Amino acid sequence: MELLQRNPRGHGLNGPVLACVQMEPRVGEKHGNVVRSIEYIEEAAKNGASLVVLPELTNTGYVFADREEAFSLAEDLPTGETAQAWADVAQRLGVHIVAGIAEREGKRLYNSAIFVGPSGLVGIYRKLHLWDHEHLFFESGNRGVPVFDTPLGRISIAICYDGWFPEVYRLAAAQGADIVCVPTNWVPMRGQSADRPAMATTLTMAAAHSNGLIVACANRIGTERGQPFIGQSLIVSGDGSPLAGPASHDQEEILYAAIDLLRTRSGRTLNAFNHVLRDRRTDVYDTMLGTGWPSSRS
Repeated sequence: MELLQRNPRGHGLNGPVLACVQMEPRVGEKHGNVVRSIEYIEEAAKNGASLVVLPELTNTGYVFADREEAFSLAEDLPTGETAQAWADVAQRLGVHIVAGIAEREGKRLYNSAIFVGPSGLVGIYRKLHLWDHEHLFFESGNRGVPVFDTPLGRISIAICYDGWFPEVYRLAAAQGADIVCVPTNWVPMRGQSADRPAMATTLTMAAAHSNGLIVACANRIGTERGQPFIGQSLIVSGDGSPLAGPASHDQEEILYAAIDLLRTRSGRTLNAFNHVLRDRRTDVYDTMLGTGWPSSRS
């Protein structure tokens, strides 16, 4: 397995380590995709990672020919074979894993992410904002923006196009999230020059800064049934600056960064007068954006 390792073995990193795997799933080759993803998880764990993020729809590939193909590749969660394989490796290696997966619930399909750890299932997230032809295959997510308590911090999940909506990051932050893991399949944006930073990376850095969150984006590479993907995975600190990446446009690689909860939480205080979350004008707009959910720590 030829991988570019950005800071392998966590050199210079103190505390728990977060890894984003940039790889090339192949549509329909579910067994091979899962086997390769486990190799990458093992590599990341060997280099000190405690939390590993994989791309969107890691097990199936992305560009389905039709809904029938998508349905045939999807699985029930958390009992499906892919979910069980990732849960087994999480337990064996003592790591947490967030990975994109096609979920089947009865006759409904979701573009989902499963979150597993050493003790088994942590949670499931369903993509809220569907992109382009995803509308032909998937239902919109119906589980909101959950935040999961873990030994590594309070962790939320978004998937790809969700990152274009500041409400997703705000709802995570308002519930006390420290980290947002983003399995993604970023594609070239219409009208954007290839010699400029990807819009996705700009949006990620802005969301991290304005919410005081670590954001970890694991993108894929390659071209699938004519659709190119742009790579450029990255891990961003709570002040909006990249901790690792952006990665290359076209290589499989693993990015590593430290999870520094003290720095992330304290960094939300911008100066003696300003705090990026407590300064919200909740007399003007609803603190939970009208969802009716109870707010948590900020």
